[in-house]
Amino acid sequence: MKIIFYLMIMGISAFATTLDALTEYAMHHSTVVKQSQAQRDLSEVKRKESKVQQYGELNLVGDYTHYNTARTLAPLTPTALGAGAPITTSKDIFYAGATYAVPLFTGYAQTRQIEISNIAKQMSDAKMKLTKEQLAYNVRSLYVSVLAQREILHAQIAYAKALTTLRKQIAYEVELGKKATIDLLKAKSNEQAAQTQVEVLKSNIDITKATLSALVGKKVGQLTALNIKVTRPQYSVNRLYAQANSLAKVEVEDMALRKADKTIQKSEASKLPQVNFSSFVGKNYGEDLETNEWDNETLWQAGVNVKWNIVDFGKRDLSVQQAKIAKMEATFQKEQTLLDLRKLLSQAVSKIKQNYAEYLGNVSQLKLSKKSEKIEEVRYKNDVSTLNDLLLAKSQTQLVRAKMIESRYNYQKSKYYLEYLLEKGVNE
Repeated sequence: MKIIFYLMIMGISAFATTLDALTEYAMHHSTVVKQSQAQRDLSEVKRKESKVQQYGELNLVGDYTHYNTARTLAPLTPTALGAGAPITTSKDIFYAGATYAVPLFTGYAQTRQIEISNIAKQMSDAKMKLTKEQLAYNVRSLYVSVLAQREILHAQIAYAKALTTLRKQIAYEVELGKKATIDLLKAKSNEQAAQTQVEVLKSNIDITKATLSALVGKKVGQLTALNIKVTRPQYSVNRLYAQANSLAKVEVEDMALRKADKTIQKSEASKLPQVNFSSFVGKNYGEDLETNEWDNETLWQAGVNVKWNIVDFGKRDLSVQQAKIAKMEATFQKEQTLLDLRKLLSQAVSKIKQNYAEYLGNVSQLKLSKKSEKIEEVRYKNDVSTLNDLLLAKSQTQLVRAKMIESRYNYQKSKYYLEYLLEKGVNE
C-alpha cells in the first residue's frame, strides 16, 4: 500500500508545473508581454521611418488637361522658334513622368528626429524588461498564494478530520451516558464549520488559479511545492539603493531626459534656413490639331529651393519653450522615481523583517498551542474542563497553524517583491 501511495505521489509530481516553467511560459505567451512587444515593434518601425525620410521621395506622376485654346507640348524658346520646324499644338495634353525631392538641410531637424527615434526605441526595450519583471513578480506572487492556500487547506482538512473523530468519540460517550447531549451538538456545529471552511479554501484556490491562468496564458493545474528557507534578513537599504543607476526604471528616466534635450534642439532647428532639392522628368503627349497625329515632348528640370522664416511672431520660440518645459518635467520625474525607489526599498526590507518576526512568533506560538490542546484533551477526558475549552484550544491551534503557514509564504513573497524592485526576477 505504501508503495502504491508513493507511486501516486510521484505521478502527480511528474505532471505538476514548476514556478520556473510557468514563468518562462508566461514570458512568451502572456498578452501583457505581447502588448509590450507590439509597442517595441512600433518604436522600431518609427525609428526606421525617421531614418528613411532623409532620402527624400521618388514619385510617378501623370495628368490629363483639356484647354479651351491650343497649347504647345513644350514651352516655346527662341531656339525652337528659329528652327522653322512645325510646332505641335493640342487642346488635350497628357503628361507622364517622375519627380524626386529630398531635403538637403533642415537645420539638423532630421538628424535630431533620428536621434529621438533611436532613444524611443531604447526606451521601449527598457520598458519591455520592466513589463517582464512585473509579470514575473505577479506570477510568483500568485503561485505562492496558491501554495499557501493549499497548505492551509491540508491543515484545515486535518483539523476537520480531528473534529470528526472527536464528535464520534463524544457520540459514543453520550450513548454510554458519560457525556451530555449538548456536547455532541457543539461538536457537530464545530465540525460543520470546519467543513465549510474547507470548501471556502478550495474555492479561493480555484479563484487564484484562474487569475494565474489568465496572467500566464494557459490553464494552470497542479503546482510544484517550493523549498522555502526562512532566514534572518541581512539587508541594507543604502547598499540596495546604490544599485539604482543600473536599473531599467531609472535608465528610462535618463533616456527621457536625453530625448527632451534632442526635442529642444529639434525645435531650435526651425530657426535655421531650410534647403530642398527637387527635380522632375517626363513627357507631354498630345494630338496635333492640324495633322491629327500624336506627338510628344520630353521635359525635365532640377532645382534647389531655400526657405528661411525670418518672422513668425514668436511661434518658434513658443515651441522651444514647450520643449524646455517638457525637459523640466522629465527632470522632476527622475527625481521622483529615485525618491519612490528608496521608499519602496525601505518598505520591502521592513516587510521582509516583519514577516520573518511573525513567522518565528507563530512557530513558537504553535508549539505552545499544541501543548495547550493536549492538556485540554486530557482535562476534558477527565471531566476537569468543558468541551468549549477543548474546542477553543483546537481552534486556536488551527488558527496559529494557518498564520504560521501564511507568514512563511508571505516571507517568500516579500523576497520576490524586493527582487522585483531590483529587477532580478527575470534572467535575460
